[in-house]
Amino acid sequence: MSLESIALKILHHMDPERAHELVIRALQRGLFPRPRKVVDERLHTSCCGLHFANPLGLAAGFDKNGRAVPALWALGFSFVEVGTVTPLAQPGNPPPRLFRLKEDEAIINRMGFNGEGQAVVRRRLLRAVKHPGRGVLGVNIGANKTSRDRVADYALGARCFADVADYLAINISSPNTPGLRDLQGAEALARLLAGVKEALREKNRPDLPVLVKIAPDMDDIALAEIVETAVEGGAAGLIVSNTTIARPETLKSPLKAESGGLSGKPLFMPSTRMLARAYVLAKGRLKLIGCGGVHDAQTAWEKIRAGADLVQLFTAFVYRGPALIAEILQGLLDRLEQAGLDGISQVVGTGAADWLQG
Repeated sequence: MSLESIALKILHHMDPERAHELVIRALQRGLFPRPRKVVDERLHTSCCGLHFANPLGLAAGFDKNGRAVPALWALGFSFVEVGTVTPLAQPGNPPPRLFRLKEDEAIINRMGFNGEGQAVVRRRLLRAVKHPGRGVLGVNIGANKTSRDRVADYALGARCFADVADYLAINISSPNTPGLRDLQGAEALARLLAGVKEALREKNRPDLPVLVKIAPDMDDIALAEIVETAVEGGAAGLIVSNTTIARPETLKSPLKAESGGLSGKPLFMPSTRMLARAYVLAKGRLKLIGCGGVHDAQTAWEKIRAGADLVQLFTAFVYRGPALIAEILQGLLDRLEQAGLDGISQVVGTGAADWLQG
């Protein structure tokens, strides 16, 4: 058994939040394995005017406060999305609020945007982007729980990170902040995007890509409204999707009744179907990041076939560790060779119809 396997086994027997904090501290201090890095031009891709060494990124939620970004790039992720970051520091919801559903390779969280606030995160990221191994940096912004004007909170986030982020992700889909998902309505989202775009113009970054992170718990009509509103509001793309409040009947863990957002393997099928629907609805007008249930090369490949230009993971990284990154990237290369394709961008959307018929 490798040292990495032993470390994962120990961490998985600890309280989830305590284990997560230990991992972040280790990454900050350079105490992490150096897995084989998979570097190949066939994995290069362009999205939203940005260049990515490969299509695999780390989703928001893992490094909420931007403490370990250079280390995460060093592990092989081409892009890292920090956050969700709120204007003011806040403690989030009371613990326990993070649960491992080990039997399902899933997680339920009701963290509630706990974090140190924009000012602290900004200072860290200004240092991180000077790192010689720099990848693409996304900043996921949100609203404080007690805010009276949540649209204004997103504009504050845009102003704060306009000169440090490579893209902004607008989180309006967390189920753990009361009323937040109401911002997914067409009128509310239009106002929010207008406020964010105005803030970016004030900071002389009008072209900074803005992506909207959406929930998987919506019908086709609501998704179509979001797509059209995002296009009209000048968004560069969508992140499909956040965690779900649904509880599939297949869940085995006794923790499945805990409230909060479910992530991991059980989210793969519904989030990928929604991704394919978004791809068809967008008709090339939006870039898409596929997120939800990616845990191996095949699930990453299917996200791309369904319409994803880029893919994010989080829960599988918790369960399987850094070795998973190279495993997925090598698996994507193997599938490109088998298909006789020259680059990963040639795969995007080729299986969307299959997902919609399945």
